[in-house]
Amino acid sequence: MVCLALRTWLGLGLLALLCLGLGQALEKRVVRSKLGEKVSLPCCREIPRSESLQNYRAYWQKKFPEVTVVVLAYSDGKMIEVDEQYRNRTEMDPWDLILWISPMEILDNGTYQCVVQHNSVVVCDESLTLFVTADFSQPSVTAEVTASSCESAEMVVVCSSHGGFPKPRISGALNNVSVEWNASWVSESSLSPYNVTGTLVLNVTSDANVTCSVEYDGLAKSTSFLLEKTNDCVVPPVPPPYNVITASSIVVITFILAIILAARYLPRRVCPHCCKPQDRVEEGMKEGTKPPVSLKVTSETSSV
Repeated sequence: MVCLALRTWLGLGLLALLCLGLGQALEKRVVRSKLGEKVSLPCCREIPRSESLQNYRAYWQKKFPEVTVVVLAYSDGKMIEVDEQYRNRTEMDPWDLILWISPMEILDNGTYQCVVQHNSVVVCDESLTLFVTADFSQPSVTAEVTASSCESAEMVVVCSSHGGFPKPRISGALNNVSVEWNASWVSESSLSPYNVTGTLVLNVTSDANVTCSVEYDGLAKSTSFLLEKTNDCVVPPVPPPYNVITASSIVVITFILAIILAARYLPRRVCPHCCKPQDRVEEGMKEGTKPPVSLKVTSETSSV
């Protein structure tokens, strides 16, 4: 029973080590870089410094669908072959056998194989995949009004970006709600930079925010744009209803008649003390013009 348990644990340990080694190997098989950068491709073997390079031959080759091309080859510690596409862009350390490529080009995408021979015996043969990406330009968003009314406006929104690789996906949102762009791509070949254009036709009733994102190889570039709904139409004034006009007219006419009747038939109060000074002078003058009272002097009075 003890031996069986030990064998089980030993088997599980070996399986874990195998999975770990396989995971590390898979991780090494994919290398990512960007256009114009310098990249290093690790080989599956390093030559010990204690050994002589004369016993080793190492070369890197690139696999194409129809042919395999030798990128760089070393023998006895000296370079013996280099492909024209990689001339003056590649180098390899004769000990760790790492292949350096600079500057990166889109055509460098593909599968590379490192082969090491010791005394004419292959001791290492491993492939890896190189992915080269090129950044797209910041998306440019424009909008054109094709039809407009007081309630809404029809707009054609265009989002464009260029000069990137690989083939991108264009997505976006209108007020944080996903929208589907009508996308088109232009490229000279499958290994050339892409230009992408997306189009949206929207019916906008108010100001809205639209977002355009260009996604490629796990990367993305986004731009937001404000769509402004212009309200340049003039709404004609709505005339009041006929019954409102009639009622208003009756009220106004009644008010005017009341003022006229009040002014004509109500008694006027005259203040006796409110006469003008000129009226008093005229009354005085009228009293002064009265004839003087004649005094009759009798003879009796004069004789006394």
